[in-house]
Amino acid sequence: MAEEGQATPVRRHQNPAIFVCDIQDKFRNAIWQFDKILLTAQKVLRAAEILKIPIYVTTQNGGKLGPTVLELQPLLKDAVVSADKTYFSMMVPEVAQHFLPGPATTTVYPSQAQPKPKSEVVIVGIESHICVTQTTLDLLAAGHRVYVLADGVSSCNEQEVPIALARLRTEGAIVTTSESWLYECMGDAGIPEFRDIAKVVKETSTATKTALGGLFNSKM
Repeated sequence: MAEEGQATPVRRHQNPAIFVCDIQDKFRNAIWQFDKILLTAQKVLRAAEILKIPIYVTTQNGGKLGPTVLELQPLLKDAVVSADKTYFSMMVPEVAQHFLPGPATTTVYPSQAQPKPKSEVVIVGIESHICVTQTTLDLLAAGHRVYVLADGVSSCNEQEVPIALARLRTEGAIVTTSESWLYECMGDAGIPEFRDIAKVVKETSTATKTALGGLFNSKM
């Protein structure tokens, strides 16, 4: 609750969303530092439950490569969209309908599409230089603000990761860390959910150090 004379605390991100890209068990032994991105994804999804941030999750060719890893499934039970794809970008129709202009809602100007509100989208998953990159490019083209978590994305080949992140910075994405994004998403310690988020940050502090230690130097 705001003190007398102070404005009511509001979140910095007004329309956040979380994209979970193809974190499947078949990739566990192929992706560099897979266990580290899994730790970050778990933290981000725990925060999403508290902050009521909508989640969009995809799998790549699930019939052959299987479902999302078991560790994440309990945290994805309320996902807005859970879609399988062969397309590299996550912006398949099931997801895109929430982020791209919809059909016209008037007969006076039938060519005018109904705009969607701009979102602050955070992405975790794989692979940095393929699905994460193409998803980010599609979201940026649609006018959304995109955060790519350096401690939450990876590729089969370690060397691909910093190149992909450098490109995405140039394209206009924000490359940051999960903790930085989380505090920016809140924006104010006065919001009601702050204590619960601070508890998550404390409980995952060791995991955060582990993820950063495994991923940071090669990426930034």
